[in-house]
Amino acid sequence: MLLTRYGIREWGIMTLVAAALVAAAVAFSQWVIASVVFVAWLAGVSFFRDPLGRRPATDAPNDMVSPADGKISAILDVDHHAATGGPAKVVRIFLSVLDVHVNRFPCDGTVATIVHADGKYLDARTEESARVNESNVITLDTASGERIGVRQVSGAIARRIVCAAAIGDRVRRGARFGMIKFGSTTELILPRPADVKVHVKVGDRVTGGVTILATLRAPGSGAG
Repeated sequence: MLLTRYGIREWGIMTLVAAALVAAAVAFSQWVIASVVFVAWLAGVSFFRDPLGRRPATDAPNDMVSPADGKISAILDVDHHAATGGPAKVVRIFLSVLDVHVNRFPCDGTVATIVHADGKYLDARTEESARVNESNVITLDTASGERIGVRQVSGAIARRIVCAAAIGDRVRRGARFGMIKFGSTTELILPRPADVKVHVKVGDRVTGGVTILATLRAPGSGAG
C-alpha cells in the first residue's frame, strides 16, 4: 500500500504535524494523547492510500474498467454529451470519504481533450451535484476510433480536482491519472448507448482499474 503522489502536500503536512505532536506527548509521558494523535493521523493519511497490484479484469479492448472505487449511483442515457459529441451512456460512481480516491483510465487510448469547468460544491450524493458542481472531463481516442470520456466531479468536501494527464498522452487501461480530494463522483461516458452492454447495476460496489463496467460493442451488433 502506497500513499498517492497526488496528495503529497496534504499527507506530508499531516505526517509532520502528527510527528511533532506525538514527540511532545511522549516527552511528557502523555501516552493517551500520543495514541489519539497517531490514530487521527492514520485516518487522515488513509484517504490518500494507493493500493498496489491492481490488474484489469479484462484484456478485451472494448471492455471498459471502472475509473474509480465506489458505488454505482446512476446509469443513464443522454441525448447529447459534449465528451462524445452525441448520444452517450453515462455510468456514475459515488466515492465516499472512505473509498480510494485515485482515478484510473478505463481503456487504452490517447488523451484528446481535457476540459475543466468551475461550479458549485453540492453534496456529491445528490443528483443535482452531477450537473452543477466543479468538474473535469478527459476524453480518450481509442485505436478503433471511439471517443471515450471520464468526468471527475467535486463534492461538498472535495474542493480540489487533480488531473495529471496531458493532451497527447498515450495511456493504458488501469493507469492512474489523478484524484478528487475527499467525497466526490466519477463518471464513465461512452458513445453509441444502444451498443453499450453494462455489466453493473445501481448499488454495486466497484474497484477502480479492475471492475468491468461496460462493453462497447461494434456498431450494429445489437443487444445481447
